[in-house]
Amino acid sequence: MARVVLVHGMWNFVPGAGAEEAAGEKAAAARPYLAQGMRKAGLTGPVPEPAMAYYADLLDRVRPAGAQAAGAPPGFEALSEPEREVAAQWLVAAGAPVPPQLQNIAVAPLRQLVGWLVDDRTGPIARRLRDGIVGRLERAVVGVLHEVRAYTAAPDGAGSGPRVLVRERVAEVIRRERPQVVVAHSLGSVVAYETLHAHPDLEVPQLVTIGSPLRLPVLADRLDPGLRGGRGARPPGVRHWTNIADVGDLVAVPPKLADVFPVDQDESVDNGIDFHGLHSYLANGLTALAVLPYLS
Repeated sequence: MARVVLVHGMWNFVPGAGAEEAAGEKAAAARPYLAQGMRKAGLTGPVPEPAMAYYADLLDRVRPAGAQAAGAPPGFEALSEPEREVAAQWLVAAGAPVPPQLQNIAVAPLRQLVGWLVDDRTGPIARRLRDGIVGRLERAVVGVLHEVRAYTAAPDGAGSGPRVLVRERVAEVIRRERPQVVVAHSLGSVVAYETLHAHPDLEVPQLVTIGSPLRLPVLADRLDPGLRGGRGARPPGVRHWTNIADVGDLVAVPPKLADVFPVDQDESVDNGIDFHGLHSYLANGLTALAVLPYLS
């Protein structure tokens, strides 16, 4: 049994690999970064072997046209008009200004909005970013929109949509491993939140969400269970919940899950240029400090 179960985020499909093989590959790739964070937090003994709850294969067959099965997603040109409007609203929520002459936010040039976010004079996250960040932010926005569409796709002819299948897969891993800690990244935090609600028998002493978009309107409006009175509920089997978000993570907006969800500890970190990556979050000592006390 693994004491730590990881739930991956978007764009983790491994072509040509079965689910078990892909899960092993992803867990092995994550372990050195988990170890790096553990050493920063003061661990001197053996680093736990994590297990990965892998579900990307269940989304690949329903991924929207134009989205790539692996690697970086396409750019803004791949978005539909409704998606472009959602993307514009998202970027403004992250701090990008809208020119006063624009009557409709949907016609705002998306790359210009991203540019304002990283502008040295006006951008709220400019001073900690480097060249090439506009493309990275664009891929993050497009990636989340495509993955949300895939995850929430309508049930197929067999009656089970990808959302149900994903939650069953993740629940199976947690039930088998009986971890002390579940670390859920990006879209995986949404998957973990819904899975733990759908399977109240699962007990998780510590849930750690990293780079979580749970408050992002495109996701918050589609949660199952939905928000009640503007608030989310704690999954029944979760004893403690820590949320960690990079200060420049465009996926984890609006910041501070505790404003909407019953998070016990809400922390900000600075991962540098890799503001949203799973590995950069795992290598951060603050993430390790949220994990270590539950491994003894």
